[in-house]
Amino acid sequence: MSSSPLAADPFTLLAAMVLILLLASVFWAAMASSLNVVPKVSACMALSNLLLAGSLASHALRGVAPDLLAFWGSDAMSLAGLAALRAGMPALGQKPLAWRSGLFIWLCAVAALATLPYVGDLRPQSRIVFSGLALLALLAGLDTWRQLRTRVKPGLSALLSGPLFIICALLAQRALATFSQGEAYAPDLLDADRANLTFLWSSLAMNLVINATLAFLVLMKLILQIQLLTRQDPLTRVLNRRALQEAIETEHLRLQRGKPYALVMIDMDHFKQLNDSLGHAAGDAALQRLVEVLGHSVRDVDRLGRMGGEEFCVLLPLTDLAGAALVAERMRWMLEQSQFSWQGRSWPLTASFGIAEAQPSDANADAVLNRADQGMYRAKAQGRNLVQARDLG
Repeated sequence: MSSSPLAADPFTLLAAMVLILLLASVFWAAMASSLNVVPKVSACMALSNLLLAGSLASHALRGVAPDLLAFWGSDAMSLAGLAALRAGMPALGQKPLAWRSGLFIWLCAVAALATLPYVGDLRPQSRIVFSGLALLALLAGLDTWRQLRTRVKPGLSALLSGPLFIICALLAQRALATFSQGEAYAPDLLDADRANLTFLWSSLAMNLVINATLAFLVLMKLILQIQLLTRQDPLTRVLNRRALQEAIETEHLRLQRGKPYALVMIDMDHFKQLNDSLGHAAGDAALQRLVEVLGHSVRDVDRLGRMGGEEFCVLLPLTDLAGAALVAERMRWMLEQSQFSWQGRSWPLTASFGIAEAQPSDANADAVLNRADQGMYRAKAQGRNLVQARDLG
């Protein structure tokens, strides 16, 4: 006759959880150090899993290990583990670690625990520990949900952050049980009753899900970073030629649905002389300065890319020729007014601008690019530091 999986020995379940947490800690430590994958998040996860493993191991040794380690130490480590988890979640979105609130909760909890003797009625200690753990899990879940909701659909963000809210509910239920049960009740992870075994199985499953979910999010972030690098100019951090051309092709398809767009071609003036006079490092710095200045005139929907050398292009969706002329003139003026110096030597930065508006008769995006390019050469021929358009005729 087969026995229920809930009839498992709680000590065996704790040992399994400790092993899983230790393996997860090694995995996250490797992600943080050797692979350097989202190091802040990975380091927090490595520390969190290690502390939780230590907490469960010391709890399992109650009656064998010194009471200070097996009781107060175990509780302090479990709270520190959840605090480390909570601290790392904002870093998923490149934000600073949220360590202050976790540290505050941990300090308050361990200070309160230090005033209570671990003898007799242990319900007050259980209330402090499980309430603190539930609060930290709630904060971690909210942080994860906030980081995800701006990047994925609401349902998916709720699904991915859900395990943390489930852990919060399980921990809160343990804290509330200390109020509804009698004095003899104090939740112990070594108890063999059905309620504790259910909690242990649920915690085991949620630990696996949380680590797997965060590993998935971190690896997806790494893939997106690699994708970004393949579409980004390494010097100026704007779109490279291929990525910009893809954006222009996409916009050209929208042109057939009545959505206009315009292009601004930009070529820095006297760039060869700058390189010859100040050196190639100065030329690189000048290109970075140009991008910095031009960026102030670019909307969120616009796309700025480097076509090669000192030549750049700006894609202006929902913009006609007159609008492109205004944008280009603003860029030209701002660049002319900007300051650039290299090793104490000043150098005036100017550029020649060519503009073109896409027409329904344009067979492809290359036709628009060619007109903008010809406008830029026209500006060069007429003395540079100008905005010009090529006539359609």
